[in-house]
Amino acid sequence: MKIVAYCYRDPLIDAPTESENWGCEVDRVYQDLMGDRIALAQLLQDCTQAPPDYLLLRRLEDLGDRLDTIEQHLHFLETHNIEILTTAEHQSPDAADFLTLLQTLRSRAIRLGHARNRINAAPPPGRVPYGYKRGRDRYRLDRSTAPVAKDFFEQFLLYGSVRGAVRYLAQKYGKKISTTTGRRWLSNPVYRGDTAYQNGDIVPDTHVAILSRDEAAQIDRLLRRNRRLPPRSASAPRSLAGLVTCAQCQSRTTIAQVSGRHKSERYHYLYVRPVTCPQRPKCKGLHYAQVFDRAIERICIELPQAVAGLAAPQLTGIKTQITHQIAQQTAILDQLPTLEAQGILDPETAQLRRYKIQTAIAELQARLAPLPPDNIKSIAQSVSLKQFWLDLSEAERRFYLREFIQAIEIEHWPTGSWDIQLRFIFAAPP
Repeated sequence: MKIVAYCYRDPLIDAPTESENWGCEVDRVYQDLMGDRIALAQLLQDCTQAPPDYLLLRRLEDLGDRLDTIEQHLHFLETHNIEILTTAEHQSPDAADFLTLLQTLRSRAIRLGHARNRINAAPPPGRVPYGYKRGRDRYRLDRSTAPVAKDFFEQFLLYGSVRGAVRYLAQKYGKKISTTTGRRWLSNPVYRGDTAYQNGDIVPDTHVAILSRDEAAQIDRLLRRNRRLPPRSASAPRSLAGLVTCAQCQSRTTIAQVSGRHKSERYHYLYVRPVTCPQRPKCKGLHYAQVFDRAIERICIELPQAVAGLAAPQLTGIKTQITHQIAQQTAILDQLPTLEAQGILDPETAQLRRYKIQTAIAELQARLAPLPPDNIKSIAQSVSLKQFWLDLSEAERRFYLREFIQAIEIEHWPTGSWDIQLRFIFAAPP
C-alpha cells in the first residue's frame, strides 16, 4: 500500500509549522510554498506512472485557488483510483459541499488580498483617519483637516487633558468629537506615520506623520498617567486634583471650596479633604495652598535625587540594547534590495522578509518609547527650582506635577502636625 501526501502553504495567511502530522506513515510528501503549485503538478505526473493508493490532504482547497480547478484535480485523481483523505474535519471529497468550499475559497482570497496589502504597506480597508486621505498606495495628508488634528495634539501635549483638547477643538474649529474618539486619535499609529492592521501588526514610517516620535512618546506617557487618576481629574482646574491621598485612611481626597459668609465678601478658601474616611474622628482637611507649597518644597529637594537614581547604568543599558537591535534590523532591511538584485531572494520572499523586519522594528520602537526621555536630567533641573512653579499657570502646574508625581501622601501625626511623602512615577526602573 502506497500513501503520499500533499500540502500547500502560503506564508502570508498560513501559520508556519515545523512538520505536518499526517497520523500515519507516508511514503512521500509533496509540498508547495506560495506561488505556482509545482509540487502538485509533479504529483499528478507521478500518478499517471505509478499511482498511490491514498492521497492525504490537509484540506481540499490545497488543490487549487478556484473551484473548477479543484474539481478538475479531484476528477483526475478519481480516474486513477486514488482514494483521497483530508485531515480537516467535516470535509470529504465523496460528499463535498462545493457551496461551502466556494465560500471558503472566497474568504481565503479576501484574506490573501489583505495580506498582500499588508506586505506592500498599503492602507487597510475602512474609514481613513481624520487629517488624512487615501492615496494610491498610502495615506496622504489632507491639507484642510491635518492642521486641525495637529492643533488637537498640541493642546493635549500642553495641558494633558483629553476633555480639554476635545472642548478646544469644538470651540475653535467647530469640530465636535467624543472623548473616546479623542483618546483613539491620541493612540492611533497612523498619526505617527505608521500603518496598523487588524491582526495587530504595525509597519513603521509608511507615510508623512502628524506627530513626531518624541511627541508620540510624550502622549503615551500622559495617557498612562491619566489612567491612574480618578475620572475627570485629568481636566480638573486644580493641579493637585487626583494626586493627593491620606496615608492614614488610604482615602483619596477632594478639593473643596469654602466662600465667605456674606455675598459682598469675594474671598474663598480651598481645602484638601478625604472623600471616604472610615476613621472616627475623620482625618482633618488641610489648606490647599499649604499642601501645594509643601509638595513643591519636597519636589525641589527629592526630584534631582530620584532622577539621578533613574539614570542608572541599567536603564542606559536597556536603551542601548534596544537601539542596537533596531540598528541591526535596519541594516538587514537595507540589504534586501541587493539580495533581490543578485537573485538570492525572489521578489515575493524579499517582500515578505521586508514586512517581517518592519513589524519587528515597530515592536522595538514600542518598547523604547515608554522609557524616560534622554533630556530628563535637564528637565528635572528646571522643575527643581521653586520660581519655576510660581511662574506657571494652574493648568501648567497640573501638567508638570503629573509628569513626575504618581501620588502625594499626607501623613498626620498625633501632635496635630502633618507632612507629605512623594511617590514618583519612575521611582522603580521600568
